Amino acid sequence: MGRAEERRARQRGGHRVASTSSSSSPTTGVEGGGRAAARKAAKGRGGGRSAKAGKPKKSGIRRLFTWKKVLGTFFGFCLLGIGAFIVLYIIVPVPDGNAAAQAAEQQSNVYKYSDGSVLARFGKVNREIVSLSKVPKDVQHTFVAAENKSFYTDSGIDLKGTARGLYNTLMGRGAQGGSTITQQYVKNYYLSQEQTVTRKLKEMVISLKVDRQKSKDEILAGYINTSYYGRNAYGIQAAAQAYYRVDAEDLSVEQGAYLAALLQAPSQYDWEVASETGKKLVKNRWNYVLDNMVEEGWLKKADRDAMVFEPPEKPKAAAGLEGQKGYLVDLANTQVENQLMKQEGITRSQAEAQVVGKGWTITLNIDKKKQAKLEKAVKAQLTSKLDPKKRKVDKDIQAGAVSVDPKTGEIVALYGGVDYFKHFRSNATRADYQPASTFKPVILAAALEDEAVTQSDKPITPNTIYDGTSKRPVVGSDIAFAPQNEDDRDYGDVTVQKAMDESINSVFAQMGVDVGMDNVLEMAEKLGMDTTDLPAVPAQTLGSMGASPLQMAGVYATIDNHGKQVTPTLVKSAEHRTGKVEMPDPIGEQVLTPETADTVTSVLTGVVDDGTARTSVRENPARDGRQIAGKTGTSDDNKSAWFTGYTPDLVTSVGLFGEDEKTSAQTKMYGAGGEDRVNGGGFPAKIWATYTFGVSSKDSKFDLDTDLGAAVKPTKSPTVTAPPSRTPSDTPTTKPPTTAPPSTSTSTSPPPSEKPTTTPPSTAPVTPPATTTTPPVGGGGTPDLPPDPGADD
Repeated sequence: MGRAEERRARQRGGHRVASTSSSSSPTTGVEGGGRAAARKAAKGRGGGRSAKAGKPKKSGIRRLFTWKKVLGTFFGFCLLGIGAFIVLYIIVPVPDGNAAAQAAEQQSNVYKYSDGSVLARFGKVNREIVSLSKVPKDVQHTFVAAENKSFYTDSGIDLKGTARGLYNTLMGRGAQGGSTITQQYVKNYYLSQEQTVTRKLKEMVISLKVDRQKSKDEILAGYINTSYYGRNAYGIQAAAQAYYRVDAEDLSVEQGAYLAALLQAPSQYDWEVASETGKKLVKNRWNYVLDNMVEEGWLKKADRDAMVFEPPEKPKAAAGLEGQKGYLVDLANTQVENQLMKQEGITRSQAEAQVVGKGWTITLNIDKKKQAKLEKAVKAQLTSKLDPKKRKVDKDIQAGAVSVDPKTGEIVALYGGVDYFKHFRSNATRADYQPASTFKPVILAAALEDEAVTQSDKPITPNTIYDGTSKRPVVGSDIAFAPQNEDDRDYGDVTVQKAMDESINSVFAQMGVDVGMDNVLEMAEKLGMDTTDLPAVPAQTLGSMGASPLQMAGVYATIDNHGKQVTPTLVKSAEHRTGKVEMPDPIGEQVLTPETADTVTSVLTGVVDDGTARTSVRENPARDGRQIAGKTGTSDDNKSAWFTGYTPDLVTSVGLFGEDEKTSAQTKMYGAGGEDRVNGGGFPAKIWATYTFGVSSKDSKFDLDTDLGAAVKPTKSPTVTAPPSRTPSDTPTTKPPTTAPPSTSTSTSPPPSEKPTTTPPSTAPVTPPATTTTPPVGGGGTPDLPPDPGADD
């Protein structure tokens, strides 16, 4: 069959006949079947290899994803994206500015007690627009140096920053910065603060258009007049008055740099209420702003070098925030802002701008009666006894307290200071003072939870014997540490229970090393303390980190709640006409086994009945049989004193802090209130008892899943054995400890009116055995934190 005939056969659908005919050829099949048949035969013989070139056959994926197709697809998407952006640019107009409308719609927030009655109305926005000509040029440059050095030359957007922002929004990572001043102005003036892809695309398009339609000066003026600076101030004029009591036209470069730095986190960077970390961060940013001005040629280096940071003025008093109200409003705002940041992925400054003066109704968990009782307790047991005219140190005493329902996590009462407008920083939430011995229960919890053992491989329990000799070097630590007990008292061999009762530093320093300081800090974090960047060193056993009454109330509430995590929460609900914020559940997961938590509670009942809180709590006639657990604490140099305690239904942490009235530096409290030394068992425990015995239930009982600790009545005397070695063990000495070994009973210690079942502890020091103390492993050197606290309880 010739070629012409073969073509005609295919046209007639006779290809199969032609192929059959060719296959009958006795030779190659080419002569009778043509090239098509030959190709088929070659494929059959080649096992997938080309008869022409001998190359392997391409797989389906390789045929689909050739480099040409991939490159073509990429360019196709690019063209599609460019086209879509052009369409978006055309159809998205520059809207009418909403700043004026927002100013007209600003409303005070309403804050309510848990029963619905009004606590405060506050937040009407303070805003005053000024022209850029009223702002010194150098002050203008501080904002550009802080936020967008390329402002005067860019096109209004930062493509890299915007792309990063879009990606983070898609990935749910929240705001990551990168916006130009133009973009921030557009967001403040034309759009909302929501973090969505649609809003970000609109922001980019409108920014490009605004940059073409407005001058840079107009944009900068809009930016500094619409930004939120904290202290309820919108715009540079309101901020200048709020922070420096001057008009915007009279601001210095140093003052302008501070206001520009504030925009990153207004409340956290407000010098008057900022933590030590916040002060450090805002000062670093202040330096960053001025250094950028030098770099851009807007400020001479000699002038820069001569500049000194100027702290702002204290906030002005405002109706509605006097007394404790300001502390409650600030914490409520912060908790709502925190949740908005999580839900919407926005920055702190954006969240503050959404909350302050935007017509929210925020209901708190504060119980009006308990709040009044707490305030009266502080006045009765502390402030009424302070006389600054008679004793200079009395001017430097600050008190803070937080009271929490352990079953719900609700903050039912809070004391932030003598008055919001006399001491703006809340003592209830400040975390710059040492919690001291109130940290010791955390060490015990870590030991019990991890089933830790002593240096002699004995399990650590409330009955384990430790050496209570003052300044005893810890064994097993690479860092030399030998803490002093209060008054340098030697206790000899004592049980862990006795060591908790009397707050013996040397025992808990050794226990911390036995447990492992990494494990101790891990436990602290589980219980709600901030352990960020804390070194895992033995000195932490003295509670030498910073903590707030709010944090310590959470730690003890978790223990009281049988190990189920409690995160104290002030806000019950937050509602707005546009929606509401869903507040997180204060009760979290099980972070301690119930047995561990209940054993710690059982041990802490001994502190009240046989230890450092005897006088103020156990012997208080108002106790009326209530079951109580708690711990005192007094820091190095008497700069802080604590009592954190609880009944089955209420946890309250009270802290006293020595703060210099003028410099705000930490100072010693010796002599305050006429006392030689302010101990945790003194003013803090008295405040706690007066408040708690006035509001807590008399009928609630600890339901403890443990057969250890002071809350358990003994059934037999301790076993008398030979004296132990100087390393700790769990074998009692021939001198039985104050607290006898427990039985399985869970009855509590007797009320003050009853005769105690155990013999009260002796006040005379126990003479230790005349043996030398084993030096620490790898000894040498000095402690990396206060080596000789000497002032604990």
